[in-house]
Order: sequence, then C-alpha cells, then structure tokens
Amino acid sequence: MLSPQEPPKRKLRVATTSLSGCFGCHMSFLDMDEHLLELVELVEFDRSPITDVKHCSAACDIGIVEGGVCNSENVHVLREFRKSCRTLIALGACAVNGGLPTLRNGLDVREVLREVYFEMPGVVSNTIPNDIELPLLLDKVHPINEVVRIDYFVPGCPPSGDAIFKFLADLIAGRTPRLDYPQMRFD
Repeated sequence: MLSPQEPPKRKLRVATTSLSGCFGCHMSFLDMDEHLLELVELVEFDRSPITDVKHCSAACDIGIVEGGVCNSENVHVLREFRKSCRTLIALGACAVNGGLPTLRNGLDVREVLREVYFEMPGVVSNTIPNDIELPLLLDKVHPINEVVRIDYFVPGCPPSGDAIFKFLADLIAGRTPRLDYPQMRFD
C-alpha cells in the first residue's frame, strides 16, 4: 500500500509520546499489524511504545502525540517533544480537543482533591499527596494545540490503525494527508 512517489533518500525518524489519556491511540498505532512492517521500511522509530525510549535521541521528522494536557509534566514533555519534531501530529480526541479527560474541566481541582483524599468512603488519609515526584495538576485539561503548534490533526477515539497508516503513508510519500469519511472514527 505504501508507494511513495519517490522513495526517501534516508529513513524518516518517527517518534510518539502519550500524555493524559487512555493510551488507546497507541494501541491503534500497534493495530496497524502488517502495515507496521511496510512502515519500518521507510521510517526509523525513535521514541515510541515499540522502542520504549523516553526521550528523542535526535531530531525527528514526524512526531505523534496522543492525550490531553492535564499536569505540569505533560506541558514539559509536550514542549520538549515539539522542539524535537519537525512535523507534529495530534492523534485522537484527547490530543485534538481534550477528549474525556476534559470532563473534569467544570470541577474545582482543589475541591476534587479534598473530596478524594478526605471524604471518600474507606480513605484513610489526612493529607493531599504533595511529593516533588508528583506533577502539579493544571486547573483544566487542554488540547495540545493550546500549548504548542500542531501541524496535523487526526481525530477519532481512537483513530483506527488503518486510518493512522493511511495518514502516515500520505505524509511520508509527500502527499497532503487525507482521510475519507469512512476512515474517521468517533465512537
């Protein structure tokens, strides 16, 4: 299915990262199944669930981000990732518009923490965790384009493996990525 108009002179470097979400978009990425083998012929994976590398080892041609931005660590990871990637793709509903994590946006974070750590049945706590290792929650969850510049958006919850493959195949081949309506998934 991958038939670039002119094969790249070198393999493109592709990196992925996940912020606040369910990791479903990465599962769909892996659901490309045999298309992953086609993709490996044209790209080199840098940071991804395939490599389990936590930071980009070098500048990447294509970066793929799933998940919304809900805490200080997400902001840091996203800004560093943007610096490392020439082209950045927001993958899935959480990255594109905040997705399900935005359901907390109408709630006061302090009130939620108080209820969870002091009032929930069975909770034996008298303090809200405050450790330097825990990222600070933001007042609301943001789609990633509110934090960094995004080049492409792939909607879906999650987008299918076939849709992700089609999008990447177009991009790698130098075509403007386009998904037809049947490839869009909003369930």
